[in-house]
Amino acid sequence: MLVTNVVYFDAPVTCACDMKCEKAWGLSTRPREQLSDDINDVVWLSDSELGEAPTDPGTYEGACAKPFHPKEHNKWCVRECERLALAKHGTQPELVDWSARVYNQPWKHGDGGNAV
Repeated sequence: MLVTNVVYFDAPVTCACDMKCEKAWGLSTRPREQLSDDINDVVWLSDSELGEAPTDPGTYEGACAKPFHPKEHNKWCVRECERLALAKHGTQPELVDWSARVYNQPWKHGDGGNAV
């Protein structure tokens, strides 16, 4: 696990990720299924349903691209990576479990399992 402290929207936060960059697609490009007419009602596919993510998923934050083997988080990690979690400075962020599908609106789908 990689844990760093950054300033995000003028506030100090703690970031954590599982360092599985080879599985990081980015929230806007991770394959998903649409579940209803509601554009936000999606489920992102699990790691086991996907191969490795592209080294360059085509998304950038400022001049920052997806890193290969980070020693610290860059802007792409903080703003785009689905494997990164933010928490109040000094507390441990809770990572999403990508071994199962992740629902954007889990309350619409039974227990819904994982949620972002």
